[in-house]
Amino acid sequence: MILGFDTSAAHCAAALLSGDHVLATAHVEMSRGQAEHLMPLLEQVLAEAGKTWADLNAIAVGVGPGNFTGIRISVSAARGLALGLGIPAIGVNSFEALTQDPAPGINAVPGPRGQAYLSPEGGAPYLASADEMLEIMQDAPLKTPQAATIALQIAQAAAQKLRDNPDAQFDAPAPLYIKAADAAPPRDPAPTILPDDPA
Repeated sequence: MILGFDTSAAHCAAALLSGDHVLATAHVEMSRGQAEHLMPLLEQVLAEAGKTWADLNAIAVGVGPGNFTGIRISVSAARGLALGLGIPAIGVNSFEALTQDPAPGINAVPGPRGQAYLSPEGGAPYLASADEMLEIMQDAPLKTPQAATIALQIAQAAAQKLRDNPDAQFDAPAPLYIKAADAAPPRDPAPTILPDDPA
């Protein structure tokens, strides 16, 4: 039984998966406040399915790309829950999650200012410009994460990883950061103290 969740965008989403059976899902669209809403939402999903934390076999968490703060919230929660429950936490990036949707299209994660994160086959994920995205959308539809389904897709991708590697020791989830934070403050240079400075 796998509990999947994601706060990498303007949402808080969770899903409980047992084998191929979806036991419960929930999501709330929000631009902020994920830190306060995540744990109650997870409790809600477990309660709706009549399950407890002790019933879980693994945690699945979305690691981005997306909102820096949101990713840190869910990754930290997943690490803490895994440690406390003694079960693995499996990080799933949004591109892996989107592959659970069989519909044709290009997997893309919305970025700032009309840009989008892409993950070319055999290449590293990158942030595509708005102009590049306009060209891409002329050739194929985009598949982007949706709040209503992303947590379930994350749980399904984690279940696939477990089936493919039943004896694997999974590394602790880590955020997938593709670009530097826009809000990163500039570093002030160290002050210079002159020899005769009375201070």
